[in-house]
Amino acid sequence: MTVHASPSFAQWHRAGQHASYLRTMKSEGGVLDLLEVERPAGDMSRPALPDVVLFQDIMGGGRVSGDLGGGRFDVKSAKGDLIVAAPNFAVDVVNDSDHQLRSLAFPLAEWQDALDEASNGQFSFDSLCAYGQIFNSSAIRSALRNLWALCDEEGVPSRLLARAAGFEILAELCRLGGAPLSPARGGLAPWAERRCLEMMRVRLSENISLDELAAETRLSPFHFARMFKHSVGVPPRLYLTQLRLEKACELLEQTDLPVTEIAQEIGYSSGQVLARVFLKHRHVTPTVYRRAVRDPSRPALQ
Repeated sequence: MTVHASPSFAQWHRAGQHASYLRTMKSEGGVLDLLEVERPAGDMSRPALPDVVLFQDIMGGGRVSGDLGGGRFDVKSAKGDLIVAAPNFAVDVVNDSDHQLRSLAFPLAEWQDALDEASNGQFSFDSLCAYGQIFNSSAIRSALRNLWALCDEEGVPSRLLARAAGFEILAELCRLGGAPLSPARGGLAPWAERRCLEMMRVRLSENISLDELAAETRLSPFHFARMFKHSVGVPPRLYLTQLRLEKACELLEQTDLPVTEIAQEIGYSSGQVLARVFLKHRHVTPTVYRRAVRDPSRPALQ
């Protein structure tokens, strides 16, 4: 008899009975899946899937009842409210009005080992939080807002972004649930900082992961992300963006390469992505920047 693995939360939404409600999906290879759905009132139940799923209500005002793995509930949801569904649990939920949800799914296979390492083996998804209880967290709402905004700029989230954002949100869920992950103290050792910064420069065009950088410094990804920020002043993802923009400026100034080729040279999927990132951080488009630096008669760039 052939045993079929359970689909992920993202796979189920793409092909399951609720696929027609899916409006947006941004996924980084099963590391972290972001979905947005618009659904009419009615049954939202689904089979057991191997993901912890964080939901955010975008509209609010509806009454929701069911069981997300923590016992029966019956509540009225407000705009921005958050709720978490347990992994490997057949969700039973009914919503009494039209609704719009954003979801963030954490596949267990991608997160369990890393979180075990971060907690010295004390972490358990069973104690992550009270599943099915509506809560509000300004830290998580801000992290979700920033994550969606970055994905809108860059398309599919990079492995670096997906992992770092996931750790940030899971760490806050653990704290709210009364089981905080132990914080990292201090920054990177000088040798470790040098090695990971050099690795980022050498592999600028690649979709480098937080796990690879952490391995270079012999730290867990969870602790590495915090220690990197302590040492360098910005998160790894933002530092990589700075490196890419520095290289983009160099290529715009010194070569005639098209913007699309420059984007690929520094790790972006298209010229449009580079243009959005460049405009956000340099306040001009790559084309305008190139014209200005090559024509001394133009006003100086900020």
